[in-house]
Amino acid sequence: MLGARFAIVLAAATLCACGPVQSTSFLMDAETMLEAARTAQAEKLSPYEWTAANLYLHKSKEEVGYADFEQAVDYAKKAVDFATRARDGAVKTVRRSERPGTVPATPRPE
Repeated sequence: MLGARFAIVLAAATLCACGPVQSTSFLMDAETMLEAARTAQAEKLSPYEWTAANLYLHKSKEEVGYADFEQAVDYAKKAVDFATRARDGAVKTVRRSERPGTVPATPRPE
């Protein structure tokens, strides 16, 4: 009986510790993908996706501060998704502009 209670308490303690580790991992993934998007000039070539990725990353970090790790992971996943879209969109725009007979891609004026 005592062994079963100990196992339950140990399992609960282990599951509670996963939140910060998991959210940190997803935050690092989001920051890495945002850096890849920045390298692809997504700020200029995919501004909607770039902005969304940055805002979701910011919100994810805010939720970590409130120790709401489940929400932080959800927002970090969305940040990764939008950063990936931003990078892919920027790369696609550059490739399109490199085709013969096409007009080069010019960033929108700021």
